[in-house]
Amino acid sequence: MLLGSMCALPAISNDIYLPSLPDVARDLGTSATAAQLTMTALMVGGAAGQLVIGPVSDRFGRRRPVMVGVALHVVTSILCALTPGISALIALRVVQGFFNASASVVAMAVIRDRFVGSDASRLMSRLMLVIGVAPLFAPSIGGMIAGEVGWRGTFGALALFGVGLWVVVWRKLPETLPRRRRREGGLRTAMSGYRRLAADRHFVALAMLPGLGNAVLMSYVVGSPFVLQEGYGLSAHQFALLFALNGIGLVGGAQVNAALVRRFAPIRIVRVALPLSLTACLGLLTIALTGAGGLPVLLIGLWLVLAMVNLVPPNASALALSRHGEIAGTAAALIGAIQIGVSALISPLSSLLGGDAVAMAGVMVGAQVAALLVLALATPAFRRRGAWVAA
Repeated sequence: MLLGSMCALPAISNDIYLPSLPDVARDLGTSATAAQLTMTALMVGGAAGQLVIGPVSDRFGRRRPVMVGVALHVVTSILCALTPGISALIALRVVQGFFNASASVVAMAVIRDRFVGSDASRLMSRLMLVIGVAPLFAPSIGGMIAGEVGWRGTFGALALFGVGLWVVVWRKLPETLPRRRRREGGLRTAMSGYRRLAADRHFVALAMLPGLGNAVLMSYVVGSPFVLQEGYGLSAHQFALLFALNGIGLVGGAQVNAALVRRFAPIRIVRVALPLSLTACLGLLTIALTGAGGLPVLLIGLWLVLAMVNLVPPNASALALSRHGEIAGTAAALIGAIQIGVSALISPLSSLLGGDAVAMAGVMVGAQVAALLVLALATPAFRRRGAWVAA
């Protein structure tokens, strides 16, 4: 529960704010694209934060970086609530994402400190149950808060959540990296770790898969308020309800994966799940292009896509981390940075391509095609005897 809450901090920071995007654009006198940039800004800051905080946690342990990062998340949340314009809000969201990264990267490093292989993959899938609560409740809570006190109140709620998380981390998070295993040195040591990871082609390929999978999810997260509320005329309450139903699909897929890894090697699951996920995305694109069945059929197709999203990232992350356990913080940081960076670059494309259902589904298809190519060309997953039993 604790690690899941830490991993969920970036997701909650986005999801609680989702229903307010149209209000932010109107209140600050800006465009929908600029309002969506506040979502992307959080991911960009998170990518940078991962790269810095990962080596720091290898040097100073797991507890101190996350406690400092969550405390500064509280400060930036309060500043976001007081911001006068869209430019300042975008800049503050970058800073907020940077400090949020401390919670997610340390949580992944703690898992690798204690688990490897299928055990790590299964635990990461279980974490998705906690993380999945964010899409179930955060938009509804954010919508209610915004309805009562305006969109700025959602940042006050984020500050309160940060205070609660900080207290729980202080009381309950053990130090999983003993002093004898900590890496000495500063920037040079950190860069040597990143060079070592970058030279491992299989690690880089595996690290890209969660990012491409998350791009599918973020295309939905960023695009759905405009597709469903403005394109199909749903109210904020109806949108929050549908978002919760799709969150059930996300959670369910993660739990199916947790059961599957008890019987199958993680790489076997990945090489089956990716083609199936691409097929689901192509089906959604076809529905969006033809309009067949209207909104109900579109929602069914979207639910199926989202139910498959969490079949790949936990397995790919566990496989990548298992290759470099001695620098787990740095490895987790690079995985997280790639994940956030790739999704931050890809997810805004749906808005730039028109912001409708076709654009959203098209971006999803492109991300899954890229993931399948990475898996096929940069790993032995589809080659004879390429099941990677050891990995």
